[in-house]
Amino acid sequence: MDELKVFTGNAHPALAQAVTEYLGIPLGNCEVFEFSNENIFVRILDNVRQRDTFVIQPLSSPVNKNLVEMLIMLDALKRASAGRITAVIPYYGYGRTDKKDQPRVPITARLVADLITVAGANRLLTVDLHAAQIQGFFNIPVDELTALFLLSHYFKEKDFDDLVVVATDIGITKRARDMAAKLNAPLAIMEKRRVGNVDQSEMLTVIGEVEGKVALTVDDEIDTAGSLANVVSTLKERGVKEIYSCCTHPIFSGSAIQKIASSAVKEVVVTDTVPIPDDKRLDKITVLPIAPLLGEAIHRIHTGLSVGAMFEQI
Repeated sequence: MDELKVFTGNAHPALAQAVTEYLGIPLGNCEVFEFSNENIFVRILDNVRQRDTFVIQPLSSPVNKNLVEMLIMLDALKRASAGRITAVIPYYGYGRTDKKDQPRVPITARLVADLITVAGANRLLTVDLHAAQIQGFFNIPVDELTALFLLSHYFKEKDFDDLVVVATDIGITKRARDMAAKLNAPLAIMEKRRVGNVDQSEMLTVIGEVEGKVALTVDDEIDTAGSLANVVSTLKERGVKEIYSCCTHPIFSGSAIQKIASSAVKEVVVTDTVPIPDDKRLDKITVLPIAPLLGEAIHRIHTGLSVGAMFEQI
């Protein structure tokens, strides 16, 4: 592991520290700060010539600053003659803009992929992309991990009776079906319509039997929690006994925390792919650590082992 170097910007240093502790190596030394004119400066303080290097940086809030930090760090490592550079992006910002669903709009997820590649990344390591096709936006190897096993293990230990797994929309159905299979539970699907480009959605109907059951909603991220609040309200109207929710990425923007606090959801289980400030850690929010998953993947990439094999026996 002497040839392995792990660096981080300012997006989520606690996660990077936890990953390096799992790997048993020190966190790489670098300077990453912003001048008074908002220009970002990066200096790599360790020797990285011909080393296997990883940069851990989720594209969470502030998204654009963290993205530019990542790009400049990749460029700095490339110009310092790093042997191989892996961009570790636990949360891929702009992932929702993965297709042209309106006239004259960009495909920003593809643009970000191009920026990361041009900046110097030789491969990408990420967790639960919003859409699987984003992998195809890269011309470099992409390893997409999933938090499905962490989340399903947590709820399996609760041993619910009459559990039903609920996909929060049709697009998340495959992930919810996988969760339902691991929990030996039936699947229900929420059909919804998003209203324009604002963070609002109109719930339409529930496909599946949920009355008198314990519901577990599944999504890849919770942003403003508007969809979650609508799902919970609709499930309550359909006679669900208790409602739990889980997702990989707790973005919690805007008034998300207030919506979660006032909703009937009993517990929201997430991972720490993005930092969660203390003022957003409600009693009903449970955070599972993602560092062991990332650390094991980094170890396997560095040593040439299979990353996919991590999930075959789980």
